[in-house]
Amino acid sequence: MIESKQKVLVALDGSEHALEAVRYLCRLPAKKDMGVVLFSVFTAIPEAYWDLRENPKVAARVANVRAWQAGKMNEMREHLQMAAEKLKKAGFRDKSIKIKLQERREGITRDILKEARKHYTAVLVGRKGTGAIKNVLWGSVTEKLMEKLYFLPLIVVSKERKSGRVLIALDTSEGAMRAVDFTATMLAGSGAEIGLVHVIRVKDREAVAEAEIAINKAFDKAVSKLATAGFPLKNITSRVITGAESRSEAIVKEAKSGHYGTIIVGRRGLSKVKEFSIGRVSRRIAHLSTGAAVWVVN
Repeated sequence: MIESKQKVLVALDGSEHALEAVRYLCRLPAKKDMGVVLFSVFTAIPEAYWDLRENPKVAARVANVRAWQAGKMNEMREHLQMAAEKLKKAGFRDKSIKIKLQERREGITRDILKEARKHYTAVLVGRKGTGAIKNVLWGSVTEKLMEKLYFLPLIVVSKERKSGRVLIALDTSEGAMRAVDFTATMLAGSGAEIGLVHVIRVKDREAVAEAEIAINKAFDKAVSKLATAGFPLKNITSRVITGAESRSEAIVKEAKSGHYGTIIVGRRGLSKVKEFSIGRVSRRIAHLSTGAAVWVVN
């Protein structure tokens, strides 16, 4: 039984890529008491197919397919159990880990979204996967989750640098500040190094000066929130990048040069044209940052 107030849903497909989400979770500091549900959706053979076993001409083939399906189910169970063992070795409590393997009901993405509504703190998923069960392009599932998961933070993990440094992309929006709040909640007491970054595309001096005044207030507010959560002030830095052609590319470049293992962005920035749609900058960061995990915070 999962007792922790914080509970994360880890969506797995049986692939090595998907396991990166588990490895990343194992490296998250100071949160070994959180609940973890290892979740996978299995596409079973339609029941109508099994009715064909009454036909002598195809009975043997039906039996082979049944054996294949049973074998794939066992592979997925073993995959989920292996993921659970990795978490236990990393210090997660046995009673905080739950394995959930279910047959596909409404579709891979929809089934994950439906499960995600059951009082989770966040959803973790690998950037892509080939899947032990090769009936779905896992990268397309991740893409759909980025678009549809507007009610929970989504953590997209690739095979990334193992640095514990965290980069928060900040602007003056409420969404960006919620990203700071979520960081404080998830990493409180970890002592992680936090970088705050803001990108100003304009090059005019007066416009830059005005933008810097506004973002410095946001920086101060973010630092205050993080310090209250227990992050040492010496571990928090801030930087303004000016004159960049692309905000997303500048942020990803900063993450790479600063050896950050995690980038955290608000789901939407200052633009609120589409309430539930992921913002263009957030989406592009998630696509470009193949060397870091990306948290997209609602």
